[in-house]
Amino acid sequence: MNLLNEPVSTEDLIDALQREALGALERARAPYSGFQVGAAVYTEDGKIYTGCNIENSSLTLVICAERVALLNALSDGAKGIKAIMVVSGSGDFCYPCGICRQFIAEFAPDSALYIAGRKGIKKYSVSELLPHPFVRK
Repeated sequence: MNLLNEPVSTEDLIDALQREALGALERARAPYSGFQVGAAVYTEDGKIYTGCNIENSSLTLVICAERVALLNALSDGAKGIKAIMVVSGSGDFCYPCGICRQFIAEFAPDSALYIAGRKGIKKYSVSELLPHPFVRK
C-alpha cells in the first residue's frame, strides 16, 4: 500500500496501519502456539509493509510479525521507518518481544510504535519500550 500521493492525517495513518496489520494477522502461521500476530510498517516514502508471525516445529526459529514487516520493508530498500503497528488475534495489547525491540531500535529508532487492542491503541517511542538498546559503536 502506498500513501505517498495522498495527504494523510495521523488518524488516517493509524487506521490504515491497523487495517493492514489485521490483514497480515489473517496470514499468520501459528499452529503450535495458536497466537497470531500481525504488524504493519509505514515508511517515509509513504509505503506500508506488512508481516505476520510464522512458527515451525523448531520453536526457536519462530519469527515475529514485527521483524517480518521490517524485513519486508528493508529488503525492498525502504529507509526512514516512521511508524509500526502491532495487533494480536487475542485482542489484547501485544508488545514486541525483546528480540523485536532490539531489531526495531536498530532499524527504526525514531519510529512511533502503535499497539492495538480491543481497549484502544497505545502509542510508544522506541526508547520507552527499550531504554537501553545494545548499540555497537
